[in-house]
Amino acid sequence: MSPATVTPTTTPKTKTTPKTERPPLWKVILLNDDFTPREFVVQVLKAVFRLNESQSYRVMMTAHQKGACVIAVYTRDVAETKAKEATELGKMNGFPLYFTTEKEE
Repeated sequence: MSPATVTPTTTPKTKTTPKTERPPLWKVILLNDDFTPREFVVQVLKAVFRLNESQSYRVMMTAHQKGACVIAVYTRDVAETKAKEATELGKMNGFPLYFTTEKEE
């Protein structure tokens, strides 16, 4: 007797391409206060957010005149990290400098 030959049954696999969504973006916002020196705010913006001198000055003046200014937009983790780092720089130097994050719509 010969061994029975088994033919494997295969079903074709349908290819599915997963849709990857972009992560939601968050704004980093500088809030104005009347105690932190302007020069210090410019230094923090340059150090943490990598803005140049003129960009930093414009952001600082906008926050000074309007009460708040959006600095940049990042993913949530990056935005929260940068806001915390910039706020901590203010605290370490004795200033009430404050940065916050807000979901972009």
